[in-house]
Amino acid sequence: MEELRKKNSLNGGEFLIKETAATDIFIPESFSEEQMMMAEACQDFMDREILARMDEIDSMEHPDLVPSILKKAGELGLLAISVPETYGGLGMSFNTSMLIADIIGAAGSFSTTYGAHTGIGILPVLYYGNDAQKEKYLPKLSNAEWAACYCLTEPDAGSDANSGKTKATLNPEGTHYLINGQKMWISNAGFADFFIVFAKVEDDANLSAFLVEKGFGGISMNEEEHKMGIKGSSTRQVFFNDCPVPVENMLSERGNGFKIAVNILNIGRIKLGAGVLGGCRRVLGLAIRYASQRKQFGVTIDSFGAIQAKLAEMAIRTYACESLCYRAGQDIEDRIDALEAEGMDPAKARLKGVEQFAIECAIAKVHGSEVLDYVVDQGVQIYGGMGYSAEAPMERAYRDARISRIYEGTNEINRMLMVSMLLKRALKGELAIMGAAKEVAEELKGVPDFSQPDFSQPFSAEKELLKNLKKVFLMIGGQATNSLGEKLEREQELLMHLADILIEIYAAESTLLRTEKLLAEKGQEAVNYQRAVSTVYLYEAVERIQAAGKEAILSFATGDEQKFLLLGLKRFTRYGEHINPTKLRRDIAQALIAEGKYFFFHA
Repeated sequence: MEELRKKNSLNGGEFLIKETAATDIFIPESFSEEQMMMAEACQDFMDREILARMDEIDSMEHPDLVPSILKKAGELGLLAISVPETYGGLGMSFNTSMLIADIIGAAGSFSTTYGAHTGIGILPVLYYGNDAQKEKYLPKLSNAEWAACYCLTEPDAGSDANSGKTKATLNPEGTHYLINGQKMWISNAGFADFFIVFAKVEDDANLSAFLVEKGFGGISMNEEEHKMGIKGSSTRQVFFNDCPVPVENMLSERGNGFKIAVNILNIGRIKLGAGVLGGCRRVLGLAIRYASQRKQFGVTIDSFGAIQAKLAEMAIRTYACESLCYRAGQDIEDRIDALEAEGMDPAKARLKGVEQFAIECAIAKVHGSEVLDYVVDQGVQIYGGMGYSAEAPMERAYRDARISRIYEGTNEINRMLMVSMLLKRALKGELAIMGAAKEVAEELKGVPDFSQPDFSQPFSAEKELLKNLKKVFLMIGGQATNSLGEKLEREQELLMHLADILIEIYAAESTLLRTEKLLAEKGQEAVNYQRAVSTVYLYEAVERIQAAGKEAILSFATGDEQKFLLLGLKRFTRYGEHINPTKLRRDIAQALIAEGKYFFFHA
């Protein structure tokens, strides 16, 4: 079955134009016993070392506390899940690293510390370092003998990272680059031993990357930043003043730094998508327990429909996020395996695998960060006045969550990026989107097909609706491309509306396919609540796509063209048999209350 899934896997972005079978996706319920044992060890570490010490971590009164926790994580192998055993890692799969990121996501400030070290701190060396660089640095980073940070952002170079002004000048002897410049918002900087620094050599158009040891000298810092959230995460400005870096410490080739940054950010994006899940489950579990204890008007508030609707929706969106993140994570892993089987170097295979699914990585980042924001907001609301108190857990969760929509590229940047990548691949002929868009345009000119799907097959009506939702994107995207041409790239609001449609399609399809696969494996009785979740999410996706589609059409089309597209939108978002989402949410909520926690998947 696994070999069949790998054989049938799609290319990145192809979900929009090809139908995916449920058997062809990975679902979190399919993790192996070994992977779940690793997850259990990680959760034990979380319970013992982090969750009971959140206040202490956030206070930053003990500067050695967070580095010591990082070292303990290194001793358990949690810092180098995907690093080959040769360099002190565990050599486990990409989706296993996603699973660990999922669990650590509930750690608040420490999740940022962990992500900065294991992601943007280690991966550039793993994927772009030469043998000598890997042998020198990866063992130290894998066990946290050295802590890592990543120095890309500057005061005038945030989303436009390649505009950075930090300079690297070769000394007269040709032995060292002297780095001069300022970096800001650098996670882990306060205790880092190892800095990945991006700078331009002389007047190069593109950045280069350098591996910098603290002991090289010429490095100074401001005091810790005072932040809205993730208060226990070290964040400082870093200054380089004639910092001497041996020429052999340039990472990859001169001018390749921007490419390194972009590819590492792709990995960071999908890891962030998974990294919100632990926080979502924890907040939902706390909200369920609080609602079962808090009494108003003589009864516990979990008996109120308004509270049940919130609990159910928190679970529905979490389930959708799980579904799309692990689907995409396994697609990346399968592509990496295929490339390695063809003889590609493992490090290059990992980069190519992630790059192929860069669109899905951006979707995971945006969807996940916004799901987390929704969940923590509803968590505060369920706690009521107590939710606003720093004595209760919701206050910290609410503040810590907000950063997720900013780092790894803002959600606005990621929305525009995913549509831009999709259209560029289409124009290059890598994705047959333009042909599919033309077919949809021709279909709209014809008589609607009123034939009914085969209702004897599970989810046949839902799948037919999903096909039509994909046509919405193809219809609007195709017409916008024809009407605006190169100007489309400057129509940011339109691009973001198209991105919202794309995100909802991928999330709704992933959710539905996961439930369909569970139905085939476990039978109807075992997945009643998953069916309810999938049905409600699809219903909501249609509503959101209708709204985004209408705004997109009104933003560029006029006259008969506008009327034609609006009729098409109405046609393709027509919901067949109406459901009762209120009842379904109540059913889901009552099951959550009975279990006392989120029960669909427990990492």
